[in-house]
Amino acid sequence: MRIRDLRIGFGSGHEAVRGVDLSAERGETVALVGESGCGKSLTALALLGLLPPGASATGSATLDGTELVGRDERALRRIRGARAGMVFQDPMSSLNPTTPVGAQIAEVLAIHTRMSRSARRRRAVELMESVGIPDAAARARQMPHQLSGGMRQRVMISIALAGRPDLLIADEPTTALDVTVQAQVLALLRDRARDTVLLFITHDMGVVAEIADRVAVMYAGRIVETGPVRAVLDAPRHPYTAALLRSVPDPDRPVAGELPTIPGQVPAAGERIEGCPFRPRCARATDRCLTPPDLTPDETGGSVACWHPHELTEAAS
Repeated sequence: MRIRDLRIGFGSGHEAVRGVDLSAERGETVALVGESGCGKSLTALALLGLLPPGASATGSATLDGTELVGRDERALRRIRGARAGMVFQDPMSSLNPTTPVGAQIAEVLAIHTRMSRSARRRRAVELMESVGIPDAAARARQMPHQLSGGMRQRVMISIALAGRPDLLIADEPTTALDVTVQAQVLALLRDRARDTVLLFITHDMGVVAEIADRVAVMYAGRIVETGPVRAVLDAPRHPYTAALLRSVPDPDRPVAGELPTIPGQVPAAGERIEGCPFRPRCARATDRCLTPPDLTPDETGGSVACWHPHELTEAAS
């Protein structure tokens, strides 16, 4: 997967995603991290041509050389479910409440394969078994509301995997799940991602450490830091990444008083941004930050968009 200068704008003229560059290889899990509203989900939706009304995308996103941006609906229908699949945050609102879950999995196979109806039914049960749903044949006949939240999310993963996609996008797939089920779903996604590109969208740094090979940190519609997951989490270069990690509670380090927070506010949607988008909230900001920094490769194998990044020895301390 290769994303180059992806921009997503709305009719009002403002950009919600401002020139995203991101890449991933087959078998690699990349976590796209950031606060709510930073453009993570819009980036994912643009790859599948599922942007909301009034939004449009420019730039390039390719999957094994196939362009995804700017395709017509007919071409996108051939890609969705076959070349690319997506697991959404809320399976209850994503699944059809009036159709048995097995039939919903079989529907993907009906669209993208020439399997017979009976073969599609058998394959739907096999997919449910492969994601750890017990008594899958009986569960396949049930409606979404008859399943637990964890089971529904496993059904969503089955649907996303039915076409053996080259790209699997998981958008906050564990947010509504309890800790035990969350761990099971993460293990399942990690296992299924061995032969595909997994783009994992989250705001949870603990989940990032659990599942990702690489991480891309997003702020106000831009990627501000990328790198191997341990390099970014252990020694963040960008001041925003460092501040984000400091605000995560650590059960092994009791906090005296209030948890650390990032001063200031995230830029509002459509707000004109001059220079680095984090400049108004950054203790390291100087006049140079009035010029937007490029995402520049560093010695960790990642990249950082900052005029005054933390040095590696400083970041790790």
